[in-house]
Amino acid sequence: MAVKKEAFGQNSNGVPVYAYHISNNAGMEVVVLNFGCIIKNIFVPDKNGNTVDVNLGFDDIKGYEVNSCFLGATVGPTANRIANAKYKIDDREFVLPVNDGPNNLHTDMANGFHKRIWDAEEGDNCVKFTLKSEDGDLGFSGNRVFEVTFTVTEACELKLHYHATSDAKTLINMTNHAYFNLSGHNSGSILDHKLLLNSTKFTPVIDSAAIPTGEIASVVGTPFDFTTEKTIGQDINADDQQLKYVGGYDHNYCIDGADGTMKVFATATSPATGISMKCSTDLPGFQLYVGNFLATENAKDGATYKAREGFCLETQVYPNSINQAGFPDCVYGPDRDYDNTTIYQFSNK
Repeated sequence: MAVKKEAFGQNSNGVPVYAYHISNNAGMEVVVLNFGCIIKNIFVPDKNGNTVDVNLGFDDIKGYEVNSCFLGATVGPTANRIANAKYKIDDREFVLPVNDGPNNLHTDMANGFHKRIWDAEEGDNCVKFTLKSEDGDLGFSGNRVFEVTFTVTEACELKLHYHATSDAKTLINMTNHAYFNLSGHNSGSILDHKLLLNSTKFTPVIDSAAIPTGEIASVVGTPFDFTTEKTIGQDINADDQQLKYVGGYDHNYCIDGADGTMKVFATATSPATGISMKCSTDLPGFQLYVGNFLATENAKDGATYKAREGFCLETQVYPNSINQAGFPDCVYGPDRDYDNTTIYQFSNK
């Protein structure tokens, strides 16, 4: 096990950016930046012993300073959508940037946590990143301290542990927005990937703005049913209004049996490389997004990413939970720390 730190240029303000390489003895290596807590690379061996980078990204800091598709980004303080860019805690209203129609998406495009420099502390097989955020920053209450720890194990697991404290009640719903392509980041479509989800329910959306209706609906008999393994592309173009609203899969799934303990919620496999990824979390939900609107030039290794060439499994509390009765609680404060874990485990056949 090893961690290696290397220079990765400077951001537009002249602040040095560093890349942290975390590797194990099984041929896995993850590269994370202190800029935005961004996952730059995930190298894993395929079924033939070749090393494959299964994470979409950029080669330089300039790409990540734009990064309109949030490639590899740690999103915070809130991920996904908040209706009308407003919410209340104890009858006090908070207003967020309006950046996705009338709504808020991923906190802030220009100044969210994915565009900030985090402090870094190296361990034997991990790096802990820390960011302080003052009361009122981006429309959120509380003086807060956020930590995200990336760990690589000998079992070829990438563990993401999130922890935050606040001196006032505050809204937190973070995620990592890694785009995976288990055939290789520059290998094209992911529609042939096989996917199995431990989720019999999802949250339908009202319209193309992708705000949940508040219903928790069964996937049975719909294109959203991945309880039996199938390819991502099998039903993606079905005549289904939910798919039409957002151009394919871009919906929150409710993890079966979610109770705050670790649950396996997804397994994805590339038939080309034999690489499989088993995902687990202690959160109640995750967003399946298959890059319906992915369009990125000047990516790593000269790649140009197009729609449906990467997929995301973004662990989370449900979108717009803060405004929706019956959805899981996402308010934290002096008496309740924000604390959760997500694990991506890689293997090959």
